[in-house]
Amino acid sequence: MPSLFLSNPSSPSSSSDTPNDAVPSPSASSSSSSDMWNYLIVPILFYLSKDLSLAKAETSTPLLLPSQRRDNSSAETLSSASSCTTLDPKLYYRPVIGILSHPGDGASGRLNNDTNASYIAASYVKFVEAAGARVIPLIYNEPEEILFEKLELVNGVLFTGGWAKAGLYYEIAQKIFKDRNILESFSAADQASSLQFVKNINIEGTVFQRFPPDLLKKLGADCLVMQNHHYGISPERLRNNPNLSSFFKILTTSTDDNNEVYVSTVQAHGYPVTAFQWHPEKNAFEWGSTMIPHSEDAIQVTQHVANFLISEARKSLNRPPPRKVLDNLIYNYSPTYCGKAGKGFDEVYIFTQLQPRI
Repeated sequence: MPSLFLSNPSSPSSSSDTPNDAVPSPSASSSSSSDMWNYLIVPILFYLSKDLSLAKAETSTPLLLPSQRRDNSSAETLSSASSCTTLDPKLYYRPVIGILSHPGDGASGRLNNDTNASYIAASYVKFVEAAGARVIPLIYNEPEEILFEKLELVNGVLFTGGWAKAGLYYEIAQKIFKDRNILESFSAADQASSLQFVKNINIEGTVFQRFPPDLLKKLGADCLVMQNHHYGISPERLRNNPNLSSFFKILTTSTDDNNEVYVSTVQAHGYPVTAFQWHPEKNAFEWGSTMIPHSEDAIQVTQHVANFLISEARKSLNRPPPRKVLDNLIYNYSPTYCGKAGKGFDEVYIFTQLQPRI
């Protein structure tokens, strides 16, 4: 099941894209909640090379601080250094992301076999925090009125995906973002892969817009993203589904072990919604599989995705009451370390009580 991020603007974006590719359509079950959202999320890290001498050797021109320069630009830079850039008053610099919990404990019952337990992998939380946002857990089986009150406190929602395709979890996910039975079988479990951009795709305004040209090129040639799924949707099925193709455009595809092509990244035409059939959070924050790419380029993929998604969440017009936000943040819970098993998630948040309350 793909990861999906919804951002919380007060109105649809002014995108002029014409519908041609897609995935699910948003639910109209709660207009107040649907009006509240703003975007999907991912983390940022900085990779520091230990070999500074190598970096120096590869740098043809020495890097100088402003005070070390002997040209006029030095004086100009120093004279303006005392003034800070004025922040855009239209943006919200304290974004909050809701993450929907998934049934189980994330470890096949090894940590908690309570039938009412649900979990959120800590990598998703870190991934959101690294991009400059905070997380409120949306516990799928808590009273519905409580869950939807929490939606009023967030600027975006992250669906992590998982095995559940029926029951209460699926019903709640449908109410937040309506889905349909459009999946096909693919063999893409525990593998790193590349991303193939759709021919003539315009990446302006998409999750890939801030990627430097060399990294975009590597995305299509190197195994920089982690795949871990058995189901997906082919480009043909997506394009032939009017509901999907009118809502989403395909950005990238990937190929599974059987050389079958599936959709790997989509973005809505007129809404701040992005869906991934790969795991941008794992590169930086999960270590349970040797197939997860951890190269500098792979980490930069995580960073750039995170930057874009949180920048979209900042556009949300929602300004939740600070006290209610604090009462419901995931900081009210403690993660459980499960990485010693050498597989699966490194840490998970497990929820067995219907708390906190608003």
